[in-house]
Amino acid sequence: MQFKQEIKNYTFLSLGSFFVALGVVLFFITNNITTGGTPGAAILLHHFTGYSVGTMMIVLNIPLLMIGIKYIGKQFAIRTIVTIVLTSFCVDFLSDTLNLTGLTQNIFLSTVFGGALIGLGVGFMFQGNSSAGGSSIVAKVICANSEIKHGQVILFIDVIIVLSSIYIFKDVEKALWSLVSIYVTSRCIDVFLSGNPSKKVVHLVSDKTEEISEKIIQKLGNYGSIVNCTGLHVDEPKRIIFIVVELSRLRVLRELIKETDPDAFMVVMDASELLGRGH
Repeated sequence: MQFKQEIKNYTFLSLGSFFVALGVVLFFITNNITTGGTPGAAILLHHFTGYSVGTMMIVLNIPLLMIGIKYIGKQFAIRTIVTIVLTSFCVDFLSDTLNLTGLTQNIFLSTVFGGALIGLGVGFMFQGNSSAGGSSIVAKVICANSEIKHGQVILFIDVIIVLSSIYIFKDVEKALWSLVSIYVTSRCIDVFLSGNPSKKVVHLVSDKTEEISEKIIQKLGNYGSIVNCTGLHVDEPKRIIFIVVELSRLRVLRELIKETDPDAFMVVMDASELLGRGH
């Protein structure tokens, strides 16, 4: 079972790497448009230093992974390393070996379709229980050692990348289009992962609440509640697990429940607003 799951993970992260590379090569590099996280920073460094985008992605990510490995777990880190190397290889292979260039010089089309491809790629990476590294690793490290929120860290990094693009490309308009591309990417990730916000509210009814609760604590964290209630029949006691889950970790929860209690009933809803506990 574990072997089959890893095959699925590596298939998804391979697809994700390919689509991210397509977005970068076909729409962003030649049009001087940046995106968020490591791909965006690598594009800037490529224009600033002359080294390939793929090389700069590895240069940026490997030190971050070495620093953040204890915060993201060994297996997740291994898959992320593979994802980074594959993405870097695909970018350089498409641009340097196959000599692919931008499909269009239209900034609007490049922004929308490039952002969509990268969003699709990152969505596949999440499906493969991996990530593109970069800003997500920095965010995990900072959040683990401070009260700063995960989303705030990533937003700050993306803003720095966009502001840096003004200096490197000498074009404020391109920087504004880069903001649009980041928004398109984020929306496409949401749509790919079932069109939901970054967090989900989950209500779970099961006859194995204790066993499921222990696994949730082990794999997802210790925030959650067990609610005692009754079914429609007054003499039918039930227990409901109530938790809030990151969108990227929802798939882990599904697999956990499937393995522990296939007969469990789960309801997933949008967490449109969260207050307290760091939110």
